[in-house]
Amino acid sequence: MAISTAISPRHTVSGPVHAGGSAGPQGGASVTLRGIARAFGDKQVLRRVDLHIPAGQFVAIVGKSGCGKSTLLRLIVGLDQPTDGHITLSGVTAGEEKTAADGVRIMFQEPRLLPWERVRGNVEVGLGRDLPKAERQAVATRTLEAVGLGDRGGEWPSVLSGGQKQRVALARALASGPRLLALDEPLGALDALTRIDMQRLIEKVWSDQGFTAILVTHDVSEAIALADRILVIDQGTIAADLAVSSPRPRHRGDPELAALEGRIIDALFNDQAAGI
Repeated sequence: MAISTAISPRHTVSGPVHAGGSAGPQGGASVTLRGIARAFGDKQVLRRVDLHIPAGQFVAIVGKSGCGKSTLLRLIVGLDQPTDGHITLSGVTAGEEKTAADGVRIMFQEPRLLPWERVRGNVEVGLGRDLPKAERQAVATRTLEAVGLGDRGGEWPSVLSGGQKQRVALARALASGPRLLALDEPLGALDALTRIDMQRLIEKVWSDQGFTAILVTHDVSEAIALADRILVIDQGTIAADLAVSSPRPRHRGDPELAALEGRIIDALFNDQAAGI
């Protein structure tokens, strides 16, 4: 079975191809949720969530396991449908003829690379089959260069490290020039130093390309390092919506960031003194 970061058949897009055959960024997509609820049987996971994310913003969603953060992300990208409410991307409602998910890509915790395709071929999966083969290869090569793997396109995924595999997964997601990149704990399985390296790479490509990014993570320090804005999810609602105003690049150990991390952790454990 072919595995792609295109999130479903109706969501598959090739992205625009600029002069010279390169897929380029389209600008970010805005995201608006109104009255979103999601229940699984008798279990209410999300409860009337209202949210607006401006185009190009980097948002992190944090919360305890089972709080509804991954469900919220899946609803936004169209992998699931709400029980109630509606979602629009740049003003287009999911399900309309021009689907709201055009330009949406997602990265998961596992790289989900195809073992029978070489590295370049795995990136080409993100482009679909509308482009001529030579153009697909050229776009894939340039995207691999952007994530620091320009010389690894002819290798098999099996010879790559965990961090390198995630770089390939990122390249696959970026190849079509997405307007919205969803990140579902994509760095959770990496060692600490590789994780920091990947965080810096994600921040760089987001800054360079201008897409909207939504990151689900258990790691509060990661959320603060990357995001413009942090949503704290608790019992199916947005318990806190916090701006991170510190300039980039951000430095670990910065007292202001450490204080914000402490407030968020306190809020996650329902400490009334958190002040959030």
